[in-house]
Parts: sequence; structure tokens; C-alpha cells
Amino acid sequence: MRVMWGLVLAAVLATQSLAGAPETSPRPPLRLLEAIVPPGPEQAALDPEESPALVTQRRPVARPAALEALLHRNLAQELKAAGVPGFVPEEAALSIARSQAFAARSPQAIGLSLRPLLRPESMVERVMAKRRERARGAVCGDVDLQGEAIGYVPGKIAACGVSDAVRLRSVSGVALSQQAVMDCTTAKALKQWVNRAVKPAVGTQGGGVSGLRVAAHYACRTRNNQPGAKVSEHGKGRAIDIAAIRLRDGSEMSVLRDWGQGGKGRALRKMHSAACGTFGTVLGPGSDGYHEDHFHFDTARYRSGSYCR
Repeated sequence: MRVMWGLVLAAVLATQSLAGAPETSPRPPLRLLEAIVPPGPEQAALDPEESPALVTQRRPVARPAALEALLHRNLAQELKAAGVPGFVPEEAALSIARSQAFAARSPQAIGLSLRPLLRPESMVERVMAKRRERARGAVCGDVDLQGEAIGYVPGKIAACGVSDAVRLRSVSGVALSQQAVMDCTTAKALKQWVNRAVKPAVGTQGGGVSGLRVAAHYACRTRNNQPGAKVSEHGKGRAIDIAAIRLRDGSEMSVLRDWGQGGKGRALRKMHSAACGTFGTVLGPGSDGYHEDHFHFDTARYRSGSYCR
């Protein structure tokens, strides 16, 4: 029985070996060079009569020198048609021209590279100059704090004075109505309040925040100017009073006029609440009768935590 099956299998294999191989491959044929890049007037080297071997060649070939020369000659016209600015480096410009030349012969090609063009040197230089200017005006080691370092500020009495003061003129791009003297701890707290409280609370109202109206900063005096009281945090360079938030359209969010009134009043309340924790003391309208027209912020620290009213 096994012998019989072996003879049958041998007969089948012999029959298959006599069958011819398939005349065509299931794979699509490779495209000829002529189909990919049809010959043009500038491609004389691709003429099949002069160079028949190129017609059947499967691999891409280097561009003819005549085509390269044509691309160089027409570079200005190619750039003008593409609307490419004159500052584009020659290498990038030539690449654009080559892409357009190929796109004219292949509908599946893209005319220009999707990569952004290189920035012009003039633009880079302007940006770097601005950065250098900001770095020169930075205080407390922070470019967002613009002003000047003034060092030790003596006080009229022993409890007053600032050991390492700065005169601040802007915070995170928000200008102060007057340059304010304070220490770096207070300056950094003010920046945190502007970024985390003022800008989010204002949003796009009036075009956004443009400045802070400063009511008071360093001054060697007692608390609330009361005789016999302790020296104020203002006298130590640790406090600043803000009377209003200035907006880009020229309007203000005034603590005196807008507290408790409409959208501006709600924004002021958010700023006031968000200051607690960033500053050690936060006072405003309704706190003690002395702060009805401004916010008082200082960086004093208490064992019981921030004092906010």
C-alpha cells in the first residue's frame, strides 16, 4: 500500500515539474526612468537614441549637467514666482527651485518643502539684542523683574532700611506707575501674584493687563502712620500698595471705585484672595479702615501663617 502511494506522489511531482513557470509576476513591474522623468528640451542626455541604456535602467541617475545649469540660470525667476524673500540662503533657494522643477514634471510631487525657512540674520540679531537689553535690566537674577539694583538703603531710624534693595519698574512685562523700592523677596512675590492672580483674573478685559498703579512702596514710617506704632513693613522694603490695575485700553480696575462692583469688582476680589499665601500680609477694603482704596501686600512671616483681611 505504501509503495502504491509513493508511486502516486512521484507521478504528481513529475507532472508539476513539467509545468512551465508563470509567464508574469504578480508584482507590478518597475517604472522605467522615461516614465518617471519624461524627456524635455533640457534633458538631451536622456534621449533614448543617444543613450539607450538609460531607458532600461531601473535605478535613479544623477541629474544631467544641463538641467543643473538651467536651474541655476532660472533661480531668480523661480524665487520670484514662489514669493520667496530675498534673504533665503542660496542653498535653500536652490532646493526650492529644484522642487518646483520636479513638480512641473510630476503631479504627485509637492512644489515646496514643508520645512520652515531659516530666519534672516537681521531678525535673529534683533531678538538677541532685545534679550541682551533685558538681561542688563534684570534684577534679583530674574529677567522678568526689570529695574536696577541699588544695594543698601539706610533708614531715618534704626528699625528702617533695606540691606539689598532694588528699584523695580516692571514685572513680567507689566509696568509699575512709579519705580518701587523693595527687597528681592518682595519683588519675586509680586511677580508670582501678577502671573498667578492678576493676569488670570483680568483675562481679556480691556485688552489685558498693562500696568499696576502703585500707591506706596519703601517709606520709613510706622504702621498706618500712627504715632508710637511699630515700624511698618514699608520701612523695611518688604511691602507694596496697589491702588489699581491698568488695562491696555486705557481704563482701570480701581480698588476704590470698582471693589464690589460688577465684573471688575469680581476680578479684584479674585486677585485679593489669590495673594494670600504668596504674601504674609494681605489687606484690602473692609480690613481695618486704612485700606479702602488700595491693597497692601507685604512679605512678613507669622508663626500662625499669612494674615489676610
